[in-house]
Amino acid sequence: MQQTEREYRSVIARCQDIFTKKNQDYGPSWRILQRIRTIQEKGFSKVQEGEVPEFIGIINYCVMALIQSELGDDRRTDFTADQLTDMYNAQMQEVIELLFNKNHDYGEAWRDMRVSSMTDIILMKLFRIKQIEDNEGKTVISEGVKAGYQDIINYSVFCLIKLGIAE
Repeated sequence: MQQTEREYRSVIARCQDIFTKKNQDYGPSWRILQRIRTIQEKGFSKVQEGEVPEFIGIINYCVMALIQSELGDDRRTDFTADQLTDMYNAQMQEVIELLFNKNHDYGEAWRDMRVSSMTDIILMKLFRIKQIEDNEGKTVISEGVKAGYQDIINYSVFCLIKLGIAE
C-alpha cells in the first residue's frame, strides 16, 4: 500500500504541475466547459501524442468537472493560481481517500489489469456519466456523476503507474 500511495502521489504531482502551468498559459478558460467531452468519439485519434498525455488530460478534465460541479452556478472566472491549486488539491484529496478505501477492499486488483482493460472501464464510466446527465443527474440506485469522475481519475492514475511515469 505504501508503494501505491507513493506512486499515486507522484502521478498526481505531475498532473497538477501541468494543470497549474496550463492555467498560467490560458487562465481559467476551462470554466466555460460544462462537462467532459467524449475522448474517443470515432474510436481512434488522428493526432497521436501517446497514451501518457491522454491519461493526464483525462485526470485534469475530470478534476475540472468536479470543480465545476462544486462551484455550481458560480460564474466567476477570475481565480488566482493559488485558488485554482487549492481547488485542485481539495478534489484530489477526496479522490485519493476514495482510492485508499477501495484499494483496501479490493486488494490492489488493478495491478493485475491491463491498461487496455482499464481504458475500457474509463470509457464505460464516461458513458454512464453521459447517461446520468441525460437523466438530469437523477439515479435510482447508482452512484452519481461525482463518483464516476473520481473513479475515472483513479483508473487513469493506475494506467499512468502501469505505463511507468511514477517515480
